[in-house]
Amino acid sequence: MLLHLHIRNLAVVRHLDIDFAAGMSAITGETGAGKSIALDALGLCLGDRADVELIRTSADKAEVSASFQLGASASPAIQWLAEQELNEEADADASHISCVIRRVITREGRSKAWINGRPATVGQLKQLAPLLVNIHGQHEHQLLTRPEHQLQLLDAYARHQQHLDAVQQAYQQWYQLRKQQKQLQQQQQDIAARSQLLRYQVSELNEFALGEDEYAELEAQHKRLANSASLIEDSGFALNAIFDGEHNNAYSLLQNALTRLEQQLETDANLQQAVRLLRDASVQVEEAARELRDYQDHIELDDEQLANAEQRVTQTLQLARKHQLDPTQLYQHHQQLAQELADLESMQSASEHIDEQVEQAAKSYRQAAATLSASREQAATELSQRIATSMQQLNMPHGRFVIQVTHQAQAPATKLGTDEVCFMVTTNPGQPLQALAKIASGGELSRISLAIQVITASQLTTPTLMFDEVDVGVSGATAATVGKLLRQLGESNQVICVTHLPQVAAKAHQQLRVDKVTDGASTETHMVRLDSEARVIELARLLGGDEITAATKANAAELLAVGS
Repeated sequence: MLLHLHIRNLAVVRHLDIDFAAGMSAITGETGAGKSIALDALGLCLGDRADVELIRTSADKAEVSASFQLGASASPAIQWLAEQELNEEADADASHISCVIRRVITREGRSKAWINGRPATVGQLKQLAPLLVNIHGQHEHQLLTRPEHQLQLLDAYARHQQHLDAVQQAYQQWYQLRKQQKQLQQQQQDIAARSQLLRYQVSELNEFALGEDEYAELEAQHKRLANSASLIEDSGFALNAIFDGEHNNAYSLLQNALTRLEQQLETDANLQQAVRLLRDASVQVEEAARELRDYQDHIELDDEQLANAEQRVTQTLQLARKHQLDPTQLYQHHQQLAQELADLESMQSASEHIDEQVEQAAKSYRQAAATLSASREQAATELSQRIATSMQQLNMPHGRFVIQVTHQAQAPATKLGTDEVCFMVTTNPGQPLQALAKIASGGELSRISLAIQVITASQLTTPTLMFDEVDVGVSGATAATVGKLLRQLGESNQVICVTHLPQVAAKAHQQLRVDKVTDGASTETHMVRLDSEARVIELARLLGGDEITAATKANAAELLAVGS
């Protein structure tokens, strides 16, 4: 629950510290005194838009901070803080955990926020807000006639988040599949044309079946076969020159030179190096001759093999030109085309099954929507009865209220299902049920709205509920009933209510008064907690205006005694 609110330089507030307690707290004060300042400040802490116009004149910044006491460690707020790593270090023996939110607005339009002393974004404040406080504004009844707000209220009362999540998940899956289906349908013609071209190209390349390094090998083979005659001739000439020639071949000349020099070694040992080199050269010549003989044994003039190689090289060049690439890239290009064809065929296969998948997703969505609708109908029956009873307590003795849930199985899908929700009401005997917007007067609408807010608020897990003059248009005995309902709500939740009705304020467990003070040059708003005697004076003012008499004080004391 909310423990403390600190406000500095916000609107007409220079400095204000307010402590709040459990149960129902009423905030009263003269019109224009700034009774809603606490709600405005709390709204800033919880992510409302930061307007520089809110900064007090002559101040360069405004600051608000709110301290909350959180319940058990399993509460949604504590779990959220832990997930965001914004939880406060707590003692092991502590039975409650605190959360402090601070926000500063500067005259330059900048805004900064902290949660438990750690920097936070406005988005994080907005995520945390509904886990801490639920604020009901004085214009709430104006939203009540809107179908989307009626649906939201019914869902909040039903507390069937698991059904809403199931519908949303089914909707997202169906939506994504339909999107994929549409894309596939749009691409189908292009895919078919591209696939047809690829099948021809891949088939042609498959038939040719060029190996990965085959073109380089073909080029070498073709060059060798095309020049085989000159290769035979030149290798034969070289063999004769170095070994097989009858006269003066290189080997015989080397042997003659080696023989003569070896004979001179005894005369001069300095010839040893030359002799060793000539011996090595003689061996090398023999090896070269052996290689040339082997080469000549294997080389041949094969016109058929030459023709085959030439044909394959020519085909490779033609295919490369056809695909506008270098012949060395043809093999890799073949692999890429084959993979693209496989991918397109896979897409075509997927498109053949997408209709079935979309149909199944639609069925799953409709089933989830039907389950949600059944839960809404059950909650609508219960909530209708409770609102009708509350209307009768609020001076509408003949009031009837029915929440009509119409499930449209074939209606366009939405994230919230396919239900139409309509609040139907009649306030006079013999009058048929009609849509709330058509039949209720302003005062009746205000009372019905109040009844709905109190009843639906009782279903919320939010620990603190704030009501900003939701009792507008209510008076007399009805006002006392409103106060009774709010006090009952305060038994299980912390209720903070801004009111101008003494009958409502008297029902509160504690009361705070807002005063506007001016010295002629500046104006400030103060808020003070009232003791029993001060409450009687404030209630007397609410009853009789500025002139407080013994009678109004007695009436106020009686109201307070009955209220408590």
